[in-house]
Order: sequence, then structure tokens, then C-alpha cells
Amino acid sequence: MGQIASTSQLRMAFLRWALVTIPLVELLGISSGQLSGSGFGNPWFDALLKPSFMPPGWAFAVIWPILYALMGLALGIILAARGARGRGVAITLFIIQLILNLAWSPLFFAAHQVTIAFGVVVAMLVAAVATAASFARIRSGAALLLVPYIAWLVFAALLNFEIMQLNPSAETLVPGANGTQIEL
Repeated sequence: MGQIASTSQLRMAFLRWALVTIPLVELLGISSGQLSGSGFGNPWFDALLKPSFMPPGWAFAVIWPILYALMGLALGIILAARGARGRGVAITLFIIQLILNLAWSPLFFAAHQVTIAFGVVVAMLVAAVATAASFARIRSGAALLLVPYIAWLVFAALLNFEIMQLNPSAETLVPGANGTQIEL
């Protein structure tokens, strides 16, 4: 006991963690979107005015799985860094930002709470930056894996904000209703 692990032992520990964290984060993220009817094809979302810089629907189906895989990989690196100072805080911050991430789609797409969803995406961005900073203190590579996610969150927050501005009554929009929706 008390021996330092070999490089191959450390690599195997990381691989074991990654074999769990990558599919887990993917499953949670994709499930959140699927269960809340996210994206194009959602009648409420389709009825909203979108900003001119809104990507096509297929882009989200490509980007999110990549981001979730990078997040799972980063988490695996941190989990494999046993004994690292600040590891518990880093994992806690990751869980917080992931919970916020998983809450966004149901709030936006299922509950139609565009304004609350904007607050959540901003909180998610702050938590993701804090997570990356705490990961950087442990393993810089893990922090770098979160950079594309953080960049996408900035873009997602901008999209959410613009949709909120273009659709001030989005929370009350009922797609497919006969006639126009005029508030008196």
C-alpha cells in the first residue's frame, strides 16, 4: 500500500470513469431534450419568431451530443484525479451546472417559460465558467474540454434573449388556436 500508481494504472482509472461519465451525461442531456419536446417540430416553438442567426434544427442534433461527450470526458478526468485538491468542489460545481442544463429544456420547450429559461441559461453559464475554473486547478485539459460548451452557452443565452424579445407573449402563445391571439 502507499505506492504511487503507475501511468498505465492512472490511464485505466480514467478510462473506467470515462466509460461511465460520457454515456451518463449523454443520456441525461438527450433525455431532457427528448422528454420536453425540444427543438423544431414542437408546435409552440415552431410558432415563435426566431432571430435571423438561428441555426437550422439539425445543428442542435449534432452540437449537443458532442458537447455532452466533452462534458462527460472532462468529468471523467476530474473523477480520475483522486486526491486532487479542490476535486469535491469541482465535482459539485459540475453537478450544479448539469442540473441547470437539464432544467433548461423542460422550462423552455415544455413549460414555455422563456424568461425563466433565460435566467437559467445565464446561471448555467456562470456555473459552467466556475466549473471550468475549478477543473483548471486540477487538470487543465478537463477545463479546455469545457470551452466549446461555454461558448455554446453564450450563443444559447443570446438566442434565448432574442426569442424572448421577439415574442413578448411567448408564455401565453397557443399554437394552432383558431384566430389571432390579441390581448385586450
